[in-house]
Amino acid sequence: MLVLPPLSLYIHYPWCVKKCPYCDFNSHEGNNRDGYITALLNDLDQELSYVQNRAIHSIFIGGGTPSLMSEKDLSKLFEGLRLRLNFDDDIEITLETNPGTFEIEKFKAFKQIGINRLSIGVQSFNDQNLKTLGRIHSAHEALHACIQAGKIFDNFNIDLMYGLQAQTTDECLSDLQQALDLNPTHISFYQLTIEPNTLFAKFPPVLPKEDELFSMGEAGVNLLEQHGFSRYEVSAFGKIPSKHNINYWEFGDYIGIGAGAHGKITLAQEQKIIRTLKSKAPKDYIENCKKTTEAIENITFEFMLNALRLKKGFDFDLFESHTGQSIKTIEAYLAKAQALDLLIMKGKRVRPSAKGYNFLNDLQAIFL
Repeated sequence: MLVLPPLSLYIHYPWCVKKCPYCDFNSHEGNNRDGYITALLNDLDQELSYVQNRAIHSIFIGGGTPSLMSEKDLSKLFEGLRLRLNFDDDIEITLETNPGTFEIEKFKAFKQIGINRLSIGVQSFNDQNLKTLGRIHSAHEALHACIQAGKIFDNFNIDLMYGLQAQTTDECLSDLQQALDLNPTHISFYQLTIEPNTLFAKFPPVLPKEDELFSMGEAGVNLLEQHGFSRYEVSAFGKIPSKHNINYWEFGDYIGIGAGAHGKITLAQEQKIIRTLKSKAPKDYIENCKKTTEAIENITFEFMLNALRLKKGFDFDLFESHTGQSIKTIEAYLAKAQALDLLIMKGKRVRPSAKGYNFLNDLQAIFL
């Protein structure tokens, strides 16, 4: 039987100063943001039935570049959220920021409004790499933003990419060491991938070879773990793991509001799980937010697609309560994955092996 899992809220802010050539998120250049906060709250009003008497576990404001939001707009947004929702006492509230839009006084105000965690999109501390990636900030600005963030927030993440054009392992580790020296509580360390419908897909950079990428990634993971950053998910390393991230990977629920925002909701009474999607174009969203919903058909695969990204894996109870299915329905698939040395089972806990983590797509595909 399906049981209601924890509930998070994702808020999408779609504007950027400049669209990065690798980015496939719903982000747009421009300044016509009038009416967006009102549209967000109207959107949330349509979603309130999905709350089902739950408090909000975490909030993530992503984009785009939500740090472009004014103090006035963020304050209006949170006044509206608090009128409509109950927040957990220890709620995690994250806002994404670009070092090129970091303003000290503004971020002090953001903390007073309710933001208690920053995610800083550094990507690299190397000016040449930043230029190649089309970022609007310099290495100096990235360094300054992280130093100031550490003075204002007790909890902040640094995003770093590896596998960049002409990047060496030494350069990759230099980026990581610079990040470690800034004492963040969390580092997202992930490989640059070329996504469809991006500028890089049309004009692809020359990236390191597969064996170089593997060595670079392994060296980075080792350095992070040596400094006390626990790898709890494929690309997430935390002294303080992100509650919002974990809720995604444990197949928790989340309401998605904003242009192009996705949501995933458990309907316990109907014993089904649905996904929601909002209008993508900001203008259309502001004028007439449309929502599409669809039932998730292959719940087992969707669960595995998420939960197997966690280093600790999952237990039988989590699978059964979050999918409404008996663990017996996947016994044959678990046995196959175990026989291929992709999975480790101990008691009622299932987790990827070291080989399974390195070949995660192959492991997940067993359950498709």
